Amino acid sequence: MSNFAASVTVVTSFSDERHHGLTVSAFTSVSLDPPLVLICIDHSSHSIAALRVAGGFTVNMLREGTADVAVKFASKDPDKFAGLAVVSPSYEGAGLRLPEHSYACLECSTVKSMEAGDHTIFIGHVETAVRYDPARPLLYWQRDFRRLHDE
Repeated sequence: MSNFAASVTVVTSFSDERHHGLTVSAFTSVSLDPPLVLICIDHSSHSIAALRVAGGFTVNMLREGTADVAVKFASKDPDKFAGLAVVSPSYEGAGLRLPEHSYACLECSTVKSMEAGDHTIFIGHVETAVRYDPARPLLYWQRDFRRLHDE
């Protein structure tokens, strides 16, 4: 699977009176009508319990040049949001937005979750979509962060 280039996102949620976040590359669109997306979360993730009870999540689509943010949210750092500009979601059940590091975000309500091997698939209904300044996406390919190049 390391030969498949994937976009890099930070998924955030809110539960137990605190904000949670993790780096996710297993993200994709499921349906346009209704607007549905999915994320796949490893069962060993420290954020999976929060996602199971939060009722929603925000997918922050990271822009090129933000690998440091992806690494921070992939860590076990207890305060991943420290030093980052964040915006509260407009949809109550979602997580924080990271506008300085994202080119877009999707605030979702969780409509279904299911176990699949060592991951749980969360399907979210897009409640709010926000597009920031156009930017190229941060990509992950062959175990490293990559950039798109013009030919």
